[in-house]
Amino acid sequence: MSQEPDSPNQSRRQPLPENVMEQKPEPELEPEQTPEPEQEPVSETKEEPESKLEAEAERKEERELTPEPEPEQEVSEADLKVEEPKEEPIQSNEDTTATSSDQVAHPDLRKDEGNRTFTMRELLSELKSDEDEAGSPYSQESTPQQIYQNNTAMELINSVAGADEEGRSRQRILIYAAKRYANALERNPDDYDALYNWALVLQESADNVSPDCTSPSKDALLEEACRKYDEATRLCPTLHDAYYNWAIAISDRAKIRGRTKEAEELWKQATKNYEKAVQLNWNSPQALNNWGLALQELSAIVPAREKQTIVRTAISKFRAAIQLQFDFHRAIYNLGTVLYGLAEDTLRTGGSPSPKDVSPNELYSQSAIYIAAAHALKPNYSVYSSALRLVRSMLPLPHLKEGYLTAPPAGNPIAPHSDWKQSQFILNHEALQQAVNKAEQRQVSRSLSGRTADVGNIDKRAIRVEIPDIVSVSACADLTLPPGAGLCIDTISGPVFLVADSWESLDGWLDAIRLVYTIYARGKADVLAGIITG
Repeated sequence: MSQEPDSPNQSRRQPLPENVMEQKPEPELEPEQTPEPEQEPVSETKEEPESKLEAEAERKEERELTPEPEPEQEVSEADLKVEEPKEEPIQSNEDTTATSSDQVAHPDLRKDEGNRTFTMRELLSELKSDEDEAGSPYSQESTPQQIYQNNTAMELINSVAGADEEGRSRQRILIYAAKRYANALERNPDDYDALYNWALVLQESADNVSPDCTSPSKDALLEEACRKYDEATRLCPTLHDAYYNWAIAISDRAKIRGRTKEAEELWKQATKNYEKAVQLNWNSPQALNNWGLALQELSAIVPAREKQTIVRTAISKFRAAIQLQFDFHRAIYNLGTVLYGLAEDTLRTGGSPSPKDVSPNELYSQSAIYIAAAHALKPNYSVYSSALRLVRSMLPLPHLKEGYLTAPPAGNPIAPHSDWKQSQFILNHEALQQAVNKAEQRQVSRSLSGRTADVGNIDKRAIRVEIPDIVSVSACADLTLPPGAGLCIDTISGPVFLVADSWESLDGWLDAIRLVYTIYARGKADVLAGIITG
């Protein structure tokens, strides 16, 4: 990638490392205590391996609640693209040690618990305690078609051989669980809990298929899992975990097919299921992140005339995920990659179609902000480090963000509209600072980078908001403000009101200020300082 962000004719910038997707819930193999989820709402999702650059082993590690940093790998100018999502089940807080199933109390299965994802330890406990129980009072006979489908699914699972001893051991447990679900469905074909958990087992088995194995194929297992999810959601339409994991299974099937028409249809199905999962459980940043990734994959296949609309929808999903969880580094990084791709497309097609659209250079700069923030939150992730090396020069160093906002005179927030003036503002790890003129802007730059503390003369005539003083940042539609997109920064000393030129510009300022504050609150301000001043 070119190191000169200001050169409009540079047609070959380096693609960013691939997207990071949240993953399908994998049934837990361990019986005793379940580790706490990583701040995930209701259903816990494992985070997706961060990119195609990450080793396949990372894919396995990603299923664990705390993913290990991916192996260091340099990203060349030809492969800086969005990190490819690998998906994991919504629920999986796993312990790494398998324990005997008789240590776990038998969980009560009620039909009103349809949105609950059961752990493998609970499932194994059920297998032990319920294997000889009589059928449910609600039992009904399975039809020949249901029996045939169940037998087909069992044949697929039984024919999976793990790639190594660990995989084979895991597959034995999955087969054991699948038999239990088959028995449950023979007693009661409307048991959507059994259907849902059997689908999870099929999905796990698909991940267990050896790369050189042709029978059964990974796709056949995923297709069967999709059938189980379809049936489970037909019986219980509010089972949001099933929609989420169903979307992941469809996405895995789409990836197998590359950039084909069949893959396009599968990606469209996946986006619809993510949408349904979010409608049923709006407080899920993981579902929003994966939804954005599915849209991003779809945008690479559809005709050019449809691409930009889909990309902008993906941007809105990543932003929504970040607004639910400000330190969700995967969504932050993915937003950076999609903005980078949009900048590439805009540059390739000859720049912004209208003055209202953001220029390619501004898109590159926005992309660099999100990638820098992701790296500051997770400095040990090699994918983020590699991407940052490629985009750091696109930042307005030694600042994180520069731009114009309309502001009142310093110290007079209720001044008449005629006294509000548009001026340049500078943001970095210490403060948001108004630069009154070029000479003072240079002085502000020195003060923000810590080279001098003598800014008394500027502070009297310029607005300055210290990052530690921020209480909240929000859009503001106050009619007493001048025309434009209002920005309210609530601080311990009172609110500061500013106005951006457009709502799109406001989104950039809101995200940047929130990210800087989140990085400060997480104790990573020194990492961000090193990025922009080092």
